[in-house]
Amino acid sequence: MSNPVAVSFEFFPPSDEPMGRQLWESVQRLAPLQPNFVSVTYGADGSTRTRTHDCVLRILRETNLTVAPHLTCVGASRAEVLRIARDYWQQGVRNLVALRGDAPASQLSPDGRYRPYAGGFAYASDLVAGLTGVGKFDLSVAAYPEGHPESGSVEADLENLRRKVDAGANRAITQFFFDTDVFLRYRDRCAAAGIRVRLVPGILPITRFPQLLRFAERCGASVPAWLRQRFDGLDDDPETRRMIAANVAIEQVQRLREHAVEEFHFYTLNRAELTYAICHALGLRPRSAEARVA
Repeated sequence: MSNPVAVSFEFFPPSDEPMGRQLWESVQRLAPLQPNFVSVTYGADGSTRTRTHDCVLRILRETNLTVAPHLTCVGASRAEVLRIARDYWQQGVRNLVALRGDAPASQLSPDGRYRPYAGGFAYASDLVAGLTGVGKFDLSVAAYPEGHPESGSVEADLENLRRKVDAGANRAITQFFFDTDVFLRYRDRCAAAGIRVRLVPGILPITRFPQLLRFAERCGASVPAWLRQRFDGLDDDPETRRMIAANVAIEQVQRLREHAVEEFHFYTLNRAELTYAICHALGLRPRSAEARVA
């Protein structure tokens, strides 16, 4: 029986051996759910490029998962980014996530604004256009239902998304959100603007609420009062936190399913438990005989 929905999972490259074991345990746990792909991030300023590459190659070598490495515009020339893309292509990678990326302090103007890297791709739309010249990649890009903190408005963000789609993007994965209506309104705006690319909601299972608040502040995502109330008083109660977190995310994906959403992208933070539980609630079941993980 075919799976009722499609999913993908995001991981980040480990910085030490214990984190490496945790990542691999998560890969092993989630692989039998047969995701469309798994993505592997860069660090905030592209600093984990080598670890990302190593992580991607291990997943390619030891599993049958489709891997989508992140590529960004920051900290590298056009020639270097395209060299990385060509190397991925030669290794068998056919999926990429193309992002502008968060620039390091050295790449910001005196008033804190983003400045393109000298000789590099300026924005994600430029990167997408460049990657289409390397090979026929399946390209995912970012979308921001509440607007990117630097864009000024959701309307400006829509225009930016249009540029990325026109440049060759196949899919737009949203920033995480918790108010389902935020995504549904954004989907309507994309449709009204003639943006026909697949719009995939990004789902963040909540492992630690203070960490979530930091993430939300950095990326401009709102945290509803009802969500704050659900986690209030649970700082020293991890078991109840996990139960509440699972309930929140399952409610979210089930409501999205009621509105004909059939594809989800999970920001796993290299932890499998909550993501696995949410996928189970969506109707996904392991197909162990088809999934190979060494």
